[in-house]
This record gives sequence, structure tokens and C-alpha cells, in this order.
Amino acid sequence: MMIKEKQELELYVHIPFCVRKCNYCDFLSFSASREEIAAYCRALEEEIRKTAEYLSMTEASPEGEAFSPKKIRSIFFGGGTPSLLSPGQMESLMSCIRDCFPWEEGTEITLEANPGTLDREKLSALRQAGINRLSIGLQSTKDECLKLLGRIHTWEQFLRNYEEARKTGFSNINIDLMSGLPGQSLSIYEETLEEVAALHPEHISAYSLILEEGTPFYASAELRNRLPDEETERRMYERTKEILLAHGYKRYEISNYAKAGRECIHNLGYWDNIPYLGFGLGASSYYNRARFSNEGNLPSYLEQPFRPFSEREEYFILSQTDEMEDYMIFGLRKMSGVSISEFTRRFTIPMEEIYGTAINTYEKMGLLERTGNRLRLTDAGIDVSNRIFEEFLLTE
Repeated sequence: MMIKEKQELELYVHIPFCVRKCNYCDFLSFSASREEIAAYCRALEEEIRKTAEYLSMTEASPEGEAFSPKKIRSIFFGGGTPSLLSPGQMESLMSCIRDCFPWEEGTEITLEANPGTLDREKLSALRQAGINRLSIGLQSTKDECLKLLGRIHTWEQFLRNYEEARKTGFSNINIDLMSGLPGQSLSIYEETLEEVAALHPEHISAYSLILEEGTPFYASAELRNRLPDEETERRMYERTKEILLAHGYKRYEISNYAKAGRECIHNLGYWDNIPYLGFGLGASSYYNRARFSNEGNLPSYLEQPFRPFSEREEYFILSQTDEMEDYMIFGLRKMSGVSISEFTRRFTIPMEEIYGTAINTYEKMGLLERTGNRLRLTDAGIDVSNRIFEEFLLTE
């Protein structure tokens, strides 16, 4: 009997709770009581168990062989603030996932954390539970910027938490930063980059502030008037790459930088279109060529944590056209770009036949380049990447 190689699968677990919603945030997150958090954790475990049971029933082989869990490539606890959960709640969740979706030693397991919600005891418990990567939301080293953002921590609190994480054995840490903040000058942002790089985290994610409708930032004309001008934002963008490169960080995706071999496996999975299952309130999934989302209303989710995939929110099966668009747009976010031959293998049609006009146009403009078997954005192309991505949409 021929043994098929297990399909890779990523798992995302959404923890929507936070101490206080930040002024720029439009994610599905909110504060909650201890009782609500405990009920949510129980619902999460129910969803995880019933999902594994559902897969075992729907994906058993025709010969009647038992379902074999997929090869788990990575696990990511996002939010909200997952570090709000108690050590016992995290241990119970990890045990539930391990029972339902076993993973190999060394599998990347990330937990998003905010300074001010960590201490030595909790960090030790997280390591004991199996978390081996932290993604800490710092955003800025300047307390005045943190206060403006509505963050609950100071730079000093972050430094204490970071040192405690190192002492408890975390050797893979990401730090999130933001640029383009109200009142943030180029020199202030450069200081933030230098101060963070001097800590030698393995990974740095650097994002520009986006004003999202419905947030306090969006509603405040005063804050909008204090945003850096377009030229300053452009220089912030350039200085991010220059300063981090000088400290040994390689840019491997539009907004992500890492030391050699420390790229985020989970996020690379998204850009490489690896299937993933999302657990928890509003979590999205991409599985068996279908995209779908969980219930976004907390009482409804607590009442019925699991539903068959086809009954989820926004369920749709991707056409080949959809998949070609995803392959190009997600793949071109990576500095390595996309494989020309892999496109042909996957879709049985040459990339040039589908996208030749757009590729040739942007190559002549110096925004795309071919290197051997790969097509990638140039530095100039990254600056206008959204415009280029639009050219790879085949449907209106």
C-alpha cells in the first residue's frame, strides 16, 4: 500500500480579550470578565475537539482506515491579548490541541503577548506548556507614543518583561513596531529602531499606522493633523530597512525582518498558501480550497462553538482563478517572490500566458524583476506594491 505524505496544516487560535482596546485597533477584541474568559476557553476546547472528530468522519479513507491528523506546521495564538489567559487555561488549551492535532518536537508555537500582562511565573508556565515563540506588541520605545496609542505599558515595563522572557528560556522573540504615528518624527522613529535592534530579538515586524474607520484615531481630526507627512513616512519606511539591515536583520516580507533562519514559519505559511484552521471567535480558515470564518458574536459562539465548515460565515470554494490570484499576490509579498515553474506545475498553464502583460509592463518600469526561476518585486516595486497587486486580480 502506498503511504501518502501528510499534508501540512497550520493552526490559529484567536483570543479576543484585552485589558483595554487601543486607540488604533479595529481587530475583533474587547475586555471581558474572568467568567466570560473561562467560558470562552471551554468553548474553544469544544470547537477543537469537535473539529478533529469532524475531520475523522469526513476524511477517512475509502478503505475504512482511520483518519490520520495532518502534519502540524505551526500554531499561533493571536488576539486580542492571549497572554491575558491564566497559566492553567493555556496549559489546558495546549493539552487539548496536542490530543487532537499532535505535532512534532520543535514545531513553532507562537503566543502574542502585551507588556504588562506578563511576569516570571506566567512566562515559565508558558514555556512548560510548550510555547516556544513570543510575539510582543511593543509598538514604540517612547512612552508618549505608547500613551497616545492607548497601550497599557511603558518602555520600562517592556524591558522587564523582555528580560524575564529571556531568563525563562525564550530564544525566539518577535517585537512589533509601528511608524507613522501622530507627532512621531523621523529621529524619534530612528531611535526606536536602534533601541529595539540593540536588544537582539530574533524577529522584528514593522508596520505603518493605518487609520481604520470606527477607531478613536480615525475619529480625531486633531490626531490626523499630527500625522507625519508623506515624505517623512517614506523616509521612515526606508530607514527601517537600512537600520535593521545594519543590525543583521534581513527583510524577507514587506513588513517583516529576521535574523538568519528566524523567519516566522506561521506567517510564511499564509504567504505560501498553506492550509490553516482558525479556532475561536471570528477566526478565519483556508482548508480544502475553501475559505470560511467563525461566528463573530460572543454569545452565539459560546452557545455553538462548532459548525460544519460549509455552514460557517462567508464560506466559499476558491476557483482556479482565485487561487492564481492568491498565489501571485501573497507570494509577491515575500522578498524571494514567486516560483515561475511552480505556478505552471500547480495550475497547468504558464504564468506568462495569464500575467504576461502585467509582468512585462512592470519589468520595463523597474518594479518587477526575474531572477532565474523566480519573479519578485524590486525595492521600487515594494513602494507601490498595492498598485501592482491590483494588476494580478483577474476578476472584478
